[in-house]
Amino acid sequence: MVSTRPSLHVRLSNVPGPGDRLDATDARLLLALSADPRATVLALSQQLGLARNTVQARLARLESSGVLDPFERRVRPEALGYRLGAYVTVQVVQRSLAEVSDALAQIPEVLEVTGLSGVADLLVQVVAVDADDLWRISEQVLTIPGVQRTDTNLALRRFVDHRMTPLLERAAREQ
Repeated sequence: MVSTRPSLHVRLSNVPGPGDRLDATDARLLLALSADPRATVLALSQQLGLARNTVQARLARLESSGVLDPFERRVRPEALGYRLGAYVTVQVVQRSLAEVSDALAQIPEVLEVTGLSGVADLLVQVVAVDADDLWRISEQVLTIPGVQRTDTNLALRRFVDHRMTPLLERAAREQ
């Protein structure tokens, strides 16, 4: 479903395109930063054998271009008492996608909303304190004008955590 109004939402294509791919030096810098997120620019420059200004300029470019996610992605919801996670697929009335996603963004327990192709229009990642809290959140989603149907799936266990290291390692080897 395509909205005719301009959206200020995050897009999957906000990061650099194929012509703007990260080079091997960027990948090595990100790997070093992943291994030690508190590393100073000086420490990174020494570890990678690069000039301090080069490291600083590359980090600034990576941040400003949207390559690096915000720090808040590192905070686990469980640490805030949200021990129950779920994925909700949402079917939306035609042409209501922008309004529904705006309304979902107003629910604090909604962590991420992704547009899908297929039967469901949106995949919504939510967290809850317990089953009763998840029920409340589900009811809140269902009351959003434009939502036709939802299907909630509990997240029972994370087998592979969000990761980028294998891709960064591959990119670091490429020249």
